[in-house]
Amino acid sequence: MNYQELWNEENTQITERYDLASDRIQEIPGENRIPEPFRSYFTEMSRFAGQIEELARRQLRDELESLSLEELKELNDSLYRDILPEHYGESYGNPEYAAEKLGEDWGPLLSAFYAQFRGAIVFAYECRLTDITILFETLLELYGEFADAAGHNPSGLPDIRNVKDVLYWFFSDYTDVTLTYRIREQLDPELTFARDRIMDSDLSDLRYLYSFGEYISETELQVAEFLNSLPQETIDQMAYAYTEGYRKGFEVTGRELSSKKTVGIRYELGFERMIRAAILQFEAMGLKPVIYRAPVWLVTKTPGRRIGYHGTSPNSQFDYDHRYDQAIFFDKAFKERKLAVLRTAYETYKKEASWYAGPAVVETFGEEGFQPVNKEAAYVLSEKQQELTIAYSNESMPIVNQYIPGDETSFTIIAFPVPAIGEDFQEIFSETIRINTLDYEWYKDVQQKLIDVLDQAEYVTVSGRGANETNLKISLHLLTEPQKQTNFENCVADVNIPVGEVFTSPILAGTEGLLHVENVYIGEFQFKNLRMRFEEGKITEYSCDNFENPQEGKDLIRQQIMKNHDTLAMGEFAIGTNTAAYAMARRFGIVEKLPILIAEKMGPHFAVGDTCYSWSEDSAVYNPDGKEIIARDNEVSLMRKEDPSKAYYGCHTDITIPYSELGDITAVCRDGKTLAVIRNGKFAVEGTEALNKELGE
Repeated sequence: MNYQELWNEENTQITERYDLASDRIQEIPGENRIPEPFRSYFTEMSRFAGQIEELARRQLRDELESLSLEELKELNDSLYRDILPEHYGESYGNPEYAAEKLGEDWGPLLSAFYAQFRGAIVFAYECRLTDITILFETLLELYGEFADAAGHNPSGLPDIRNVKDVLYWFFSDYTDVTLTYRIREQLDPELTFARDRIMDSDLSDLRYLYSFGEYISETELQVAEFLNSLPQETIDQMAYAYTEGYRKGFEVTGRELSSKKTVGIRYELGFERMIRAAILQFEAMGLKPVIYRAPVWLVTKTPGRRIGYHGTSPNSQFDYDHRYDQAIFFDKAFKERKLAVLRTAYETYKKEASWYAGPAVVETFGEEGFQPVNKEAAYVLSEKQQELTIAYSNESMPIVNQYIPGDETSFTIIAFPVPAIGEDFQEIFSETIRINTLDYEWYKDVQQKLIDVLDQAEYVTVSGRGANETNLKISLHLLTEPQKQTNFENCVADVNIPVGEVFTSPILAGTEGLLHVENVYIGEFQFKNLRMRFEEGKITEYSCDNFENPQEGKDLIRQQIMKNHDTLAMGEFAIGTNTAAYAMARRFGIVEKLPILIAEKMGPHFAVGDTCYSWSEDSAVYNPDGKEIIARDNEVSLMRKEDPSKAYYGCHTDITIPYSELGDITAVCRDGKTLAVIRNGKFAVEGTEALNKELGE
């Protein structure tokens, strides 16, 4: 890549500002204008800014390409060292340490800016000089506040309100830069930073991993090395399951793929060899890849999620500590400004938005579950701010849907293990490939037999077994024309890979009871004894045993599952049929480590939040047998006809009861007759008995 050309193209107008800011920052360590401990903070910030300036210039001169693997590892470590777990205890990125050194008021504020300032690493790799410059200039503005106060204020410190204002206006004023670019990078195939590395690098030379600018752990190196050991036929098979699932997603929903031009690829570093094969397969479909990084700017982040390509987090606790730093600036005025910028950005890139077919996602699993530590010094959202973030989500969704209609796009998700899953990694990986490519037609026929029974029901009951206390009643829609209608979608290997589930959107009225799972991974968090109680289809109580203090467990659920809503509806009830995946997981002892994408196929699961048909409820969907799936709405989503802002939660989180904890699933007909679907954890419908062979027991 010609970095000089990229630098000149993107940065001509801001070079002078960048040079002035960079030179001024390097003068800070030699000055004695502000008192300790703040002088040490700004000295450390100056040191890091110097690293960024040197990194940017080395990238500009193509010097990084000549470094050895060991030299690149050392460079990567030096950039991320300060927040790695072994150093985090004495890092200004740690709000607890910052509060101890700088004070309870100043510490969290300056730690939040420190965390944002670290985004300059990837900006230097991408030669995004504007982004670096606005960070550098804001650092100088903060330093100026302290320097001015040192000469006029007896305490030697500025009014903290002034410093908060600097950061508020920094995030607010530059939203038109940061958010606009974020929309562009998710839509514009001309931004080829990641694609160039995937398609043009020698993937057998693991130095390429360090060219992305992300933290590179042993996980990325080991995954890339393992993929390099696989024959091209296997790589193509992995990619085909992924791309063909994407194509089928359009086919089964009757949506037109030929009118689209781009596909959004999200994945975790190390899988470049598979992604290269997928890019070629997508291009054969007429789709250009749009490969964008997980968000770096706080304004564009979603707490607890990394949407885009990324490496292993250098420190999950660091991410957790800063997940709500937006508390610094998120008020009603900011919400309105962000919405206005979002509208303008989509209008600017409306052509690119019209090309977008939807995301194709590769996830990983096998890492140890993260057990967060709640720190008093870390920012949290006030109740008012929680309301505003929910309001922003509700009001932004119609804007996005205007330019990228939900009924014109699709998606696919596939998952593979990483070496942290254990010594059986290679065998588990091979088994995962097998699970991802099971016989589509066989499962379609077996699942139809389940649906034929379930469609006779007025409601379904689900009970746990052993220590599992689940006791649920799920109400179903009335089929007015059973010969033409169905409640359950026969889901095979398209958008959600691997194959294996039937699902519906329940009626909320009459849906009630307790959902209990002893252990479940949701994202990177392992929830222990997760309990949710439903009344009229909505959550009324919830708890988990992750912390000694029950309130901390409730707070974790509210943040990670409830997404700060007071309640969520049961948006989906499904029965997973992939007993082959379950058998594999049991054999290797990894049931609790599987991602929800696979785990949801290994027992009944319940999604809280929106239905599976959000923003496309009015588009008819049909099963392979020709019957229309009518259960696309519930009482919440129906409110879109009067007020769309009240009809959606902006989240959809699956929670699975594994077969080993499952008792019975029973279909209860309107005349009171009961039909066994699963009895004591085993499939009981005639024609589904073959599924039980994998369950053992």
